Amino acid sequence: MTVTEENRIPVPAVVSQDEWKVALQSITAKEKEITRLLDAAAAARRRLPMVKIEKNYRFQCDRGEIGLVDLFEGRKQLILYHFMFAPDVGGWPHAGCVGCSMFVDQISELAHLHARDVSICLVSVAPLEIIEPYKKRMGWNIPWYSSAGSEFNVDFGVTTEKGETHGLSVFLRDGNDVYRTYFTTERGVEILGSVWTFLDLTPYGRQEQGEDSPPGWPQTPPFAWWRRHDEYEHSK
Repeated sequence: MTVTEENRIPVPAVVSQDEWKVALQSITAKEKEITRLLDAAAAARRRLPMVKIEKNYRFQCDRGEIGLVDLFEGRKQLILYHFMFAPDVGGWPHAGCVGCSMFVDQISELAHLHARDVSICLVSVAPLEIIEPYKKRMGWNIPWYSSAGSEFNVDFGVTTEKGETHGLSVFLRDGNDVYRTYFTTERGVEILGSVWTFLDLTPYGRQEQGEDSPPGWPQTPPFAWWRRHDEYEHSK
């Protein structure tokens, strides 16, 4: 199709190389300030108090019925995404929420999170027999559990009188005791998906030296723990 002045999509202004560099430097300064603010927010997040989970919530998976502590898969920290998959959500019963699905598509390689003692999973009120076909269709390997029949979604604020919503909770395990340390929802999940953004939500953060964390928090030299995802010891 011939592009005419009437239907042509607008494009940015064309300037000289020097003018472009000046404009870019202005944006870079703003981005660096945003990075400093994000670092400060992550440091404050690592100092959040936590609340103990007292109820014995039960979940369904392909291994049968399990408890909240089992979702950690033996690790110390857990990131749990409250995935909208319920009768009042578009796509039911054959597909989960389109926005939640886009979010899960962006979740990074799990081995890098595991290397920092962090597990990640999905939880929905949909029964397991509805979850599993959709998980297979999407080609996801992230653990996905059903909270059907429990008060979990209601207690954690993602099933309300207005219907189902999404969110992300972070938990810390101390032995068999489980504590909730963080929660975000709505646009709070938009920037998540990379190893770094997920680790920045957890109580121990990236666990790298130089990170602004409380005394005694686990830390190792920056970059030293990085591996290709099939080279971590637990991947062999």
